[in-house]
Amino acid sequence: MLSALNCQVPEFSAAMTGSKEFHLSNYKGKNLVIYFYPKDNTPGCTTESLAFRDLYPQFESANTEIFGISRDSLRSHEGFKKKLDLPFELISDPDETLCLLFNVMKMKNMYGKQVRGIERSTFVIDATGKLVKEWRGVKVAGHVDEVLEFVSAKT
Repeated sequence: MLSALNCQVPEFSAAMTGSKEFHLSNYKGKNLVIYFYPKDNTPGCTTESLAFRDLYPQFESANTEIFGISRDSLRSHEGFKKKLDLPFELISDPDETLCLLFNVMKMKNMYGKQVRGIERSTFVIDATGKLVKEWRGVKVAGHVDEVLEFVSAKT
């Protein structure tokens, strides 16, 4: 588990869309926005992903790559990415390795039942590999603008 802000994020790798493998070390020199979301094709996750898509050129201008992560399968991710025409890759974390590293698994209430799931969260890793910002318990409205503002101020 990550210990604190401004600490180095340990190297990790994971399967992602486009038949690619994510390796943190491949992105040295770029800022990374990693957003964890509960599930493909649900209203909040769709709205959040569309907001990242629509502002993607501005994130690119700020030397920032975006990656979405959930526990969904790569097959589900490929369909979600295609349906929304996302210009960035989605990372599949079915065994919750990255969810645990970033400590995003929480007990939540769904229809009066306690269920374990991903707490919508966003993290910024700077060009040197340090965790420099985190948002937890994210409310979708206005969130992506706030993330863009943060990374733009860093460049």
